[in-house]
Amino acid sequence: MTTDAALPAPIPAATLILLREGPGAGDPPEILMIERGAALAFLGGAMVFPGGRVDPQDRALVAPIDPDAEESAARIAAIRETIEEVGLAVGLFPAPDRGALTFLRDGLRQGRPFAALLAETGRHLDLDALTPFARWCPEHAPVRRFDARFYLAAIDRGASAPCIDGGETVRAEWLSAAEALARADAGAMRIIFPTRRTLERLALYRDFASAAADARAWPVRRIIPFLAERDGVPSICIPDDLGFPITSEPVTKVERG
Repeated sequence: MTTDAALPAPIPAATLILLREGPGAGDPPEILMIERGAALAFLGGAMVFPGGRVDPQDRALVAPIDPDAEESAARIAAIRETIEEVGLAVGLFPAPDRGALTFLRDGLRQGRPFAALLAETGRHLDLDALTPFARWCPEHAPVRRFDARFYLAAIDRGASAPCIDGGETVRAEWLSAAEALARADAGAMRIIFPTRRTLERLALYRDFASAAADARAWPVRRIIPFLAERDGVPSICIPDDLGFPITSEPVTKVERG
């Protein structure tokens, strides 16, 4: 493992785990996953959740009296990045129709400020639509290291068709957590350590309400995976008091970014 002294400061980032109801009564919720372009330097070819770094435009939308500006900026980044990457919006009021959503997405991709686009479409941010779920800050990547806050949000099935950009995002698919894990185990898709741990936890939930309730029941603090032996096997581990059902994986099996 790399020592703290050798690591660059982590880049603030945000990730949005979108959940929709399953296709049939009693089916588990489905989660939106996207495949990053294979040529990308970071997580190329991996299946992840929408998200990206927190930008100055996200901080510009935070109210001056906000007691936790970094938390609010991260929620805004998660909303903005999801619009950019997959053309889906949560956390906006009133909910945008397809025309407004296209306007927002096109404007963001042209580099226009998010604040101006929201004003032009008459939309306001509803940051309470996002539920804090986890915060990952791995230390194994000395070139690019992210401090990523993960959030849960629900979206109606009828408004959940993604639209990918074909660049950074080359595929988007709704899967149950169990389906995603099975595909990864079969070698049909690549997921890294934090994504696997997240999917294992999401597989416990019967619907969005139970997921959000459980997320609120556990503390959210930086998860910095560490090396330790588990049953005599060198493993990458995480703390056992943050709500994750599986907290270690043998080093030889771990997929990293």
